[in-house]
Amino acid sequence: MKTVTIVLLVILVILIAILIALYFLGKKAQKKQEEQQAQIDATKQTVSMLVIDKKRMPLKESGLPQMVIEQTPKLMRRSKLPIVKAKVGPKISILIADEKIFELIPVKKEIKAEVSGLYIVGVKGIRGALETPAPKKKGLFKRFRKNKQK
Repeated sequence: MKTVTIVLLVILVILIAILIALYFLGKKAQKKQEEQQAQIDATKQTVSMLVIDKKRMPLKESGLPQMVIEQTPKLMRRSKLPIVKAKVGPKISILIADEKIFELIPVKKEIKAEVSGLYIVGVKGIRGALETPAPKKKGLFKRFRKNKQK
């Protein structure tokens, strides 16, 4: 056989091995995520709170307890998380919001939130429905494309 075909066969075998490994790692990660979600659902409670502030900030600057920061994986420590500062009862707490509901949380309003530990899983309005956020503005180039199509 020619060397080109041998090289292509070796590359094909390596790619197939990588795909098989990714498949099994994905299944394992999915099972782990389902277990974590079941644990979150089992411990969640509905709490009334007044949201003071919400921001995306690094974990180290968030003001969370040092024990929480030490328990997070090292790669996650540098990433920005959706942090919510809220008054729960007489005490001010710093909580981590789910990415899906972070935009729904109103600032300086009272809400009913489903909380699991330090994690906000769901949000409901106390007085009426929550306002849905306005859709994000389109970028500069998308606006130009839209004008050209007209």
